[in-house]
Amino acid sequence: MASIDENILKAAKEIVVKFIECGRLSPSGFPEAFQSIYRTVDETVKSGTRPADKPPAPSPETKPPGGRR
Repeated sequence: MASIDENILKAAKEIVVKFIECGRLSPSGFPEAFQSIYRTVDETVKSGTRPADKPPAPSPETKPPGGRR
């Protein structure tokens, strides 16, 4: 199985290639776009794999225990 970093690299490359195929990006813009997309995918994936320090706060719509507001 490929490592997480390899999968991030492949995903970033595929995204940039699709942008080029769709005409949203020029091939000359590949280096800059790739760096930006790679960084975004990397941060997104790795932020989702870190254990949470504390449980998420309840949403504002959640009623407090006892049914009172």
